[in-house]
Amino acid sequence: MNNYWISRIFKIGARTQKDLLEKYDTPQKIWELDRKELEQNSYLTEEQIKIILDNKYRKNLKLYSAYMEKNNIKMITIKDEEYPKKLLNLYDPPSVIYVLGDEGILNNPALAIIGSRKCSEYGKIIAKQFAYNISKQNINIISGLANGIDTYAHLGTNCAQKTTIAIIGSGLDVIYPQENEKLARNIVENGGAIVSEYIVGTRPEKMNFPARNRIISGLSDGVLVVEAHQKSGTFITVDFALEQGKNVYAIPRKY
Repeated sequence: MNNYWISRIFKIGARTQKDLLEKYDTPQKIWELDRKELEQNSYLTEEQIKIILDNKYRKNLKLYSAYMEKNNIKMITIKDEEYPKKLLNLYDPPSVIYVLGDEGILNNPALAIIGSRKCSEYGKIIAKQFAYNISKQNINIISGLANGIDTYAHLGTNCAQKTTIAIIGSGLDVIYPQENEKLARNIVENGGAIVSEYIVGTRPEKMNFPARNRIISGLSDGVLVVEAHQKSGTFITVDFALEQGKNVYAIPRKY
């Protein structure tokens, strides 16, 4: 139950949560710490200590548990055997991930296909064709369920009746953009997965998406960029991929 609590504390970042879990092993032990014990951790600020002790984050946890059980949402902590091994290589792996669908595919070979939301017709065709053909080789296609290239990467994999993984920047009960709700259902029905580090009820705030991008690159073995604009969020994912030692491939816009 207390695993839900720690993932509600947005001002305690993934790296800090990881440090706390490395020291105390479980969220339960962190939950039981008092102020004096928390102050012994030099990397915690006064604001973070207040937040950890704030009772408002500890309320209604049974409601979260009941909702996720009813809707087949699985919670996997960094200490669990099911936690994706690839994410352990990140500097700041999420301490908890939530999965709708088959968590067993998260360690399989994977290629991320990402790019512009405002893509051309050529970009849509290329993203869909690459996703279709690559997934036919039993390689998962990973993307972010956004409009544009992401959508066509997922669609291409669905057309091939293979597995695709969508990493989102909101709770699994808040599919964004809304018009992709049917696509999200199809991903799960085809044996894929929707993944988030955010607890149910979390809105798709702008700040969530750069953090989401490190998971896209982290779960992939390479990244294919289709028609990305120079200052787009796609390049955040590219930067993460390069830092993680992943190969990055590019298909420019056709003029």
